[in-house]
Amino acid sequence: MPEKFSVALGRVGGAVREFTVAQRTLALIGLAGIALVVVALVVWANRPTYAPLFTGLSAQDASAVVEVLEGEGVGYELADGGSSVLVARDAVYRMRLATAAAGLPADSSQGGYSLLDDMGMSSSEFQQTTTYKRALEGELAATIGALDGVRAASVRLALPEKTVFVAETPDPTASVFVTLDRGTTLSSDKVQAITHLVSASIEGMKATDVAVVDSAGTVLSAVGATPGAADSGTDKRVTAYESRVGAAVQTMLDRIVGPGRAVVSVTAELDLDSRTTTSEKFESPDERLPLTEKTEREEFKGPGNGTSGVLGPDNIAVPGGTGTGDGEYLNESSTVTNAVDKITEITEQTPGTVRRQSVSVAVDSATGNALVMADLQQLVATAAGIDPERGDVVTVQRMTFDTTAADAAAEALAADEAAAAAAERETLIRNAAIAGVTLLALLIAVFALRRRRAPAPERLALDLGEIDVRPLAAPDPTALALDVVDEAQRTLVASRPVDRAQIEADAKRAAVMSAADDDPGDMADRIRALMDSGARS
Repeated sequence: MPEKFSVALGRVGGAVREFTVAQRTLALIGLAGIALVVVALVVWANRPTYAPLFTGLSAQDASAVVEVLEGEGVGYELADGGSSVLVARDAVYRMRLATAAAGLPADSSQGGYSLLDDMGMSSSEFQQTTTYKRALEGELAATIGALDGVRAASVRLALPEKTVFVAETPDPTASVFVTLDRGTTLSSDKVQAITHLVSASIEGMKATDVAVVDSAGTVLSAVGATPGAADSGTDKRVTAYESRVGAAVQTMLDRIVGPGRAVVSVTAELDLDSRTTTSEKFESPDERLPLTEKTEREEFKGPGNGTSGVLGPDNIAVPGGTGTGDGEYLNESSTVTNAVDKITEITEQTPGTVRRQSVSVAVDSATGNALVMADLQQLVATAAGIDPERGDVVTVQRMTFDTTAADAAAEALAADEAAAAAAERETLIRNAAIAGVTLLALLIAVFALRRRRAPAPERLALDLGEIDVRPLAAPDPTALALDVVDEAQRTLVASRPVDRAQIEADAKRAAVMSAADDDPGDMADRIRALMDSGARS
């Protein structure tokens, strides 16, 4: 062992032996804390980062994948109730290849179009029809299972058999059973997407012929009902309009009477019918000249046939008519083509027009006494767009609010915040105490080392009778003492009576210093042996 290292180790050991029981306890606690922190850091640094290998697996596929991982000796974790398998990030792609070589995942309950690959040439028509229906159900279930929030899906099709002996064939129907992720629900848009996906995949199927049921038994879409109509149709638009108007009025009232001091309720009736109106109008300005103008005149005057009569039966003239034979004829006509303007108007009325709405406002009487209710009602009517001609109604009343629930909620919230703050303080105090103990232990260790390295103060007398000093030339004690003191001490010694004990102690100190200068290592070993013997005694 190197000499410097052994000396430093001996100094540390000596400093530790000088500790009291309390100091040793604190040092042990600090060292234990440091060791725990180091171990935690090492474990955290060496912990592998897990990534999903497969998600949304069935119980059979998850079990088979776990068997492959155990056979390969790869660590894994299960999540999402066992439907997701996680492995170390650096082993994801290797394990995907290994599981793919084993034909996993392969959910036998779905199948898909792969079922058609195993059909033989001797399959009956019933087997072919049934297998084709199972293949369709498997493909649709796999597609629906890919939606966000859907863990698994099962599809059952009711396809009527086509025959020439039936005049009318019933429409095909389908039922979809979905298992959702924990804490999730399917929105109306996703339900509508499922119904349209299934209906568009089957010939002759309508979206209203698809039923969707979740794992809790809730009917999301019934056969014969329009999927998502409650949210995407009339009710959704009415709710959006009422929310928009109510938020505008509530914001205004919060600025006037304060938050939580007024309640707004809006009820609206919207016209969601779409109309298209076409009207045509023809106009001809008086000052505009005609496009064309034509005049025709016929005039005749002169002798004619004087014999005339009345036609009898069978268009035979009856003689006997008389006349002078003179005649006159005049026919005049005028045709004018005027410029006519044609105006065609097409008016399309989009759905969403407000037919009628009513707004009710309740103001807390504790804060609304200083308000003029007529002015407040006018403000609410203006903010909500009230039209009296349309039949709109607005009502503003002072009411006494029940604040029991709000006060209880506020107290519970304050208690939760106080508990959270107390827990946070306890955590901070505990961490600070651990850090303080660790820091104190480190400071004690550093202080002990520095104290051990500091030169020892000079003492008046040094008893080195037990130290075996190498033999030196016996000096004159009086002369040796006079050599190690300065001029002032020499004068003082000369003026005082000689102290033999002090002179002998100074002589021994000088001898030890001389021996230490000649061989420091040997002197250090001797002093260390002396300290060890003193500590044992």
